[in-house]
Amino acid sequence: MIEVVLILIGLIWIIFASIQDLKSREVSNWLNFSLVVFALGIRFFYSLFETDFVFFYQGLIGLCVFLVLGNLFYYGRLFGGGDAKLMIALGAVLPLSLVWENNLNMFIWFLILFLVVGSIYGLVWSLALTFVNFKSFKKKFSKFAKKKSRMLVSFSVGGIGILFLGFVDVVFLLLGAMFILLPYFYLYAKSVDDSCMIKKISSSNLTEGDLLYEAVKVGGKTIKPNWEGLSSLDIKNIKKFKKFILVRQGIPFVPVFLISYLILVYLYFGGFLFNLKLLML
Repeated sequence: MIEVVLILIGLIWIIFASIQDLKSREVSNWLNFSLVVFALGIRFFYSLFETDFVFFYQGLIGLCVFLVLGNLFYYGRLFGGGDAKLMIALGAVLPLSLVWENNLNMFIWFLILFLVVGSIYGLVWSLALTFVNFKSFKKKFSKFAKKKSRMLVSFSVGGIGILFLGFVDVVFLLLGAMFILLPYFYLYAKSVDDSCMIKKISSSNLTEGDLLYEAVKVGGKTIKPNWEGLSSLDIKNIKKFKKFILVRQGIPFVPVFLISYLILVYLYFGGFLFNLKLLML
């Protein structure tokens, strides 16, 4: 079955991407681009043999759909460049049916699985980082809490006011609790970021896309942190003037692709996927 070949190719590529992400916090462009080439190539030659190019066209449509999704996640600052490109590449793999409605259903379920798995994965990873770096986390959290004390008091007072409306409707109890806890979630995330995600590395080990923690002066120029990371020119200038540099390391997120992909494959071969329709297709 051609679907099995595509699924295995996607699985092998995601496994290698996960290993690379865990080791170096990046996924090479050649890995993502080669997945697109292999997936579309297999679709093309299969369609040529069958003299029916619907299967190939479905791959192109999937690539376009995931191109939009990948860019939305990237420019929404939820993804790094490597993650976005892997998402796009999977668009050429996932349309396993000749029927567009079935493929759309698969896209929707992959996105749902990805968001759910990603949320759980991110929470578990951040809790593990907090445990390992508890002293520095505690110090940062206390510092931010003192700095944002007025905000915490304001949200708490507002939240308590909303809680009193619980006598009118129980939904206000939930809203009030969320209003009180929201700033603490923000402080927690910022404390984890500043205490657990910052690493001092040799400038000789910098790679394109690395994220600066703070602005760096090199000669008469200031290189500021930005979402797209360091360019090759930035790295060249930093190496001239700095031996060590502080960079912000993100959570290796490609394993979320792997877990979501495996669950999707299980649902597909178990015959459950197309029975779990979210849309009346």
